[in-house]
Amino acid sequence: MTEKKRYTDEELQGFKELINSKLAKAKKDFDTLKAVISNSSGNDIEDTSPTFKVLEEGASVLSKEEAGRLAQRQAKFISHLEAALIRIENKTYGICRETGKLISPERLRAVPHATLSIEAKKKQ
Repeated sequence: MTEKKRYTDEELQGFKELINSKLAKAKKDFDTLKAVISNSSGNDIEDTSPTFKVLEEGASVLSKEEAGRLAQRQAKFISHLEAALIRIENKTYGICRETGKLISPERLRAVPHATLSIEAKKKQ
C-alpha cells in the first residue's frame, strides 16, 4: 500500500468547513475582546461614587490589559486559521513541514492550523 501524499479534495473540504466554523467563532470572540478594550459597552466608572472609583479604575486597567493580551493571541489564531485555508486552496494542507508526511486527521481536527506532525513537534 502506497502512502498518501496529500488529503483528497473531499477531505480538504471537510477541514475547510471545520476551519471556517472555528474562524467565525474566533472573529466573534475577537470582536468581543475589542469591545472590552475600547469599553464600547458604556459601563464606565463615571457614575461610581468617589469611594469606589480608585478600586474600579484599578480593576478596569487590569481587565483591559488582560483583554488586550487575549485579543493579540486571538488575532494570531485568526491569522493561523486563515493561513490554513490558503494551504487548503493550494492543496498543501495537512503536510508536515519537516517530514513531508501527512499530519494525522485527529491532530488536524484538534489543531486545524497545525503544520507539524506530533512526531516532528516532539523533536523540537
